[in-house]
Amino acid sequence: MGGREDGEEGVMATDFFWSYTDEPHASRRRQILSQYPKIKELFGPDPWAFLKITIAVLLQLWTATFLCNAGWLKILTVAYFFGSILNHNLFLAIHELSHNLAFSTPVYNRWLGIFANLPVGVPMSVTFQKYHLEHHRFQGVDGIDMDIPCHTEGHVVTNSITKAIWVVLQLFFYALRPLFLNPKPPGLWEFTNLIIQLSLDAAMVYFWGWKSLAYLILSTFVGGGMHPMAGHFISEHYVFHPDQETYSYYGPLNLLTWSVGYHNEHHDFPRIPGSKLYKVKEIAPEFYNDFESYKSWSQVIYMYIMDRTVGPFSRMKRKSSKNGANRKVD
Repeated sequence: MGGREDGEEGVMATDFFWSYTDEPHASRRRQILSQYPKIKELFGPDPWAFLKITIAVLLQLWTATFLCNAGWLKILTVAYFFGSILNHNLFLAIHELSHNLAFSTPVYNRWLGIFANLPVGVPMSVTFQKYHLEHHRFQGVDGIDMDIPCHTEGHVVTNSITKAIWVVLQLFFYALRPLFLNPKPPGLWEFTNLIIQLSLDAAMVYFWGWKSLAYLILSTFVGGGMHPMAGHFISEHYVFHPDQETYSYYGPLNLLTWSVGYHNEHHDFPRIPGSKLYKVKEIAPEFYNDFESYKSWSQVIYMYIMDRTVGPFSRMKRKSSKNGANRKVD
């Protein structure tokens, strides 16, 4: 593993951390499975996923209709303290479905992802899967892993004020970055996702008015910005310790986020549903106990904004290589 090409201790760097080794998860997965083959028993879908997603979708859509005549302050308040939790939960349900962890048949997961997408307000489930699977297969690879900020973000976001603005708007960067840096032509599934989503949005406006739709979109926006649950966007791979590339979170919000906090465990075993990831750490604790981890996503956001040595460049990158960095997950 190498260091940054620019930057000094105590000041924000002007380039990423560059690694000259393979991403760590594939080799650790093989090592863990060789010692604990029973972990394979955890592979496979979560039988409760469909029910959990359905409850969250229906509850959020009902809330939107309930607020159709509410004042804007009430809509914003409910969106931040309630709707944001549901929509972020559904966003991470879509993450779970991108790994086919609700049904054994992939197409069923895709349809459920489109359904889970409905309260989010904007179509994203199908496109997310394409880019997210590349994040796993080519973690940190320059030009492929779109989870990593671009150079423009790194050069513009250079102090606490711009970092705070970046955090508020990070969902926009997360969503738009791939479309500019690594665009993929849409297919039939993207158009299906788009048509179904726009149909739901139009029905919401037609029957209940613009405020109901605004509540859904606000829930998505505020839940992906300066919000405790959005701390996982930063905590997962932003490098606060140069010798560690992926970080786990072992706090209570895992209960609301499909245990996405178990992120080292997730990248090691993407075929294990979030509801069982804690068992990986229980079975093989010696592989995880020495890693730096978090207990508060809010603290991660605060650290990211206030630490002048940390910013968008605080990510591990590696050059594209046929035999090295591009190795696919098992």
